[in-house]
Amino acid sequence: MKQEPIRILQVFTIMNRGGAETMIMNYYRNIDRSKVQFDFLVHRKERGAYDDEIESLGGKIYRLDPINYLKLKSYKTKLDHFFKKSDYKIVHSHLNATSSIILDVAKKNNIPARIAHSHANLSNINLLSVIKGKNSWGDFLKKTIKDYLKKNIINNANYLFACEEKAGIWLFGNKKFEIINNAIDANKFKYDKKASITNKKKIGVFEKKVYGHIGNFSEAKNYPFLINIFKEILNREKDSILLLIGKGKNYDFIKQQVVKMRLQDNIIFMGIQKDIPYFLQALDVFIFPSIYEGLPVTLIEAQATGLKCFVSDVVDKKVDITGLIDFISLKKNAKQWAEHILKNKEYIRTNTYDKIVANGYDIKENAKQLENFYLSIL
Repeated sequence: MKQEPIRILQVFTIMNRGGAETMIMNYYRNIDRSKVQFDFLVHRKERGAYDDEIESLGGKIYRLDPINYLKLKSYKTKLDHFFKKSDYKIVHSHLNATSSIILDVAKKNNIPARIAHSHANLSNINLLSVIKGKNSWGDFLKKTIKDYLKKNIINNANYLFACEEKAGIWLFGNKKFEIINNAIDANKFKYDKKASITNKKKIGVFEKKVYGHIGNFSEAKNYPFLINIFKEILNREKDSILLLIGKGKNYDFIKQQVVKMRLQDNIIFMGIQKDIPYFLQALDVFIFPSIYEGLPVTLIEAQATGLKCFVSDVVDKKVDITGLIDFISLKKNAKQWAEHILKNKEYIRTNTYDKIVANGYDIKENAKQLENFYLSIL
């Protein structure tokens, strides 16, 4: 009789095209699903961008209400009921510090394998950064709550994962954790000069200098600063275009700001896109001025298409695996960023596939390693 695959419960907020979500989908597509199958517990009623694909791959999606820190008792009761009627042996939570809540209830339900996975590093958010306007009060409050939750995460998780070292230290302190690479299907991102030209023509940006960014329109991605950087670039380079790929809670606000600044003819909002390699091929330069990050899968993808990237210095330097990343201090203003970008934007774009594979970021081998881990802990 055919043996059923073990089912892993992956825990997220919603399966939209964010960094952690894209990472786990890369693993899901490439793992041997006859041995290991993923199911998803999410905290939104609406469907996410990846939901159709999850179900097509055999995954189940369960939904709970959003986690409200003021109503934790009610949430924990519902989660407890969910675990009691399910039969999961492995819970893999990607909610950073909030994983402490999930894994606490999992532990009380005697689920043997409880994985906390850190995807972010909020350590540079403090009261001074809020006063200076670099972070919002919302960011500061969120970090304060998460600092409280972090204290118990070691008691509730028995396996610790992180996307990079700083993210692991932020969540787990001095406890030992494993790095799980934000790996990609490198073959799909190979730079193709003909495809680059064709894609630019289809998008309508041929013979323009095309700058770009991919993100979820959160405060962390620093969109107002990104828009100001591009405005400074446009003052010096009139035929420039900025493509913004993605969506999120600040999407409409940023669109309104672009109109107020009269930049709508040069900034194109592309929304959520499935074919990220297609759009990366069409870019000439990638700009990524995040306020805080883990190790963004987007930057691995951008490098895999041979793109020159200008990135804030809060991002882990280990993300530069091709020599294509310039790190710029967030202490510099938008004009200084623009000047640096314009001075250093010319480069010869090449195929970086071998570098991606050599640095351990191709998904094939990484998916096999994660598969073996899941199978080994039962």
